Amino acid sequence: MRTSMLRRLATVATALGLSSAGLLGAGATPAQAALGDCPSGYFCAWKTDNGSGTMYKTNASVSTLGTWDNTFRSVMNRTNKFACLYDDANHGLDGGIGVMDPNPSGTEWGGPGSNSVSSVKFVPTERECAMDPYPEWYAAQAPKAGGFGDLNGDRTSDVLVRDMAGRLWFLPGDGSGKLVGAGGWNVMNLLVRHGDFTGDGREDVIAREAASGKLWLYPGTGAGTLGARKLIGAGGWNVMNSVTAFGDLSGDGRSDVLAVEKSTGKLWLYPGTPTGTLGARTLLGAGGWNAMNSLAAPGDLNGDAKADLIAREASTGKLWLYPGKAGALGARSLVGSGWNSMASVLAVGDHNGDGRNDLSAITNAGYVTPEHRGAGALVMYPGTGTGTFGPGSLETDTWWQLNGAF
Repeated sequence: MRTSMLRRLATVATALGLSSAGLLGAGATPAQAALGDCPSGYFCAWKTDNGSGTMYKTNASVSTLGTWDNTFRSVMNRTNKFACLYDDANHGLDGGIGVMDPNPSGTEWGGPGSNSVSSVKFVPTERECAMDPYPEWYAAQAPKAGGFGDLNGDRTSDVLVRDMAGRLWFLPGDGSGKLVGAGGWNVMNLLVRHGDFTGDGREDVIAREAASGKLWLYPGTGAGTLGARKLIGAGGWNVMNSVTAFGDLSGDGRSDVLAVEKSTGKLWLYPGTPTGTLGARTLLGAGGWNAMNSLAAPGDLNGDAKADLIAREASTGKLWLYPGKAGALGARSLVGSGWNSMASVLAVGDHNGDGRNDLSAITNAGYVTPEHRGAGALVMYPGTGTGTFGPGSLETDTWWQLNGAF
């Protein structure tokens, strides 16, 4: 069986460290002054193991190395991108792949990890050396329009993903990805979605700015893209551990927001308003909510036409369902255990097209099953319509080295 690209790259990571520290020996003292000849903004290579002699340099991807094929013995990457070093020409994926971190200062150098480098490519994120910048996401079409989790109105649940370079990708459910944020999204330390806050019938996105604690609303356009942002929280939102776009809890037909206060563990409801802002908050939970390290609002799970809340208990890894009531949350019920092996929990709407909302999770290093070990896999849990979930199924192992999914 052919090894997946993720596993091939992971094999290289095991052997080489996949970083300048493991691959190059950070802080190594140049053996000769020739290493200092590598210009800023370039990747350089030498045929000697001490960085001396004739130097190769490029700041653009190269599909074949010509006379330099299989000759790299010392390398330095002074660009601001990851340098992917392929044993195959044309950036082929059948052979080994080495990855060299960006190091514009030129303080790190070493061996390429292979004596068979035949092509070089520069990419914004490490994962792009062997796969798309976004993970695989496939979903079946839901039986009716206007379903929870559908950003572009095609009756298929969608996902938004942020990569390590701060770009935002829209995944429509057919395995493809569309760039909807060219950069800068890493200034946000929280992103949530699921809810129409502007009243136009389209799902919107809420983001918290790390430096200022401001809360921004990005209106959905109905095409998977986002419109011009609007300030809905002038500051102070950094006092919240978590912020979750919930759906309609207050019963006024508008989407609401739930937030957990760091210092007190209180759970607050911020009701949506006709102007797309948030109204005066009301207390939902008097304390103890800091015991939860993940909240997800997957819509209606128990078939009562009211949005529900999923919470993971940090100390036990238990997963709890809090059913939505009129302006409150009902008594919780246990719906899962062992969830501390998940890096994050993701509300995905009706993923399998059976008319019921589902839940997914992205694994962390502690996840171990016969099918997969470690981080970067997507596991899908089908909703039963009664507030519980069926057994999880491993969907793909391409959810690796991302900076958030929602």
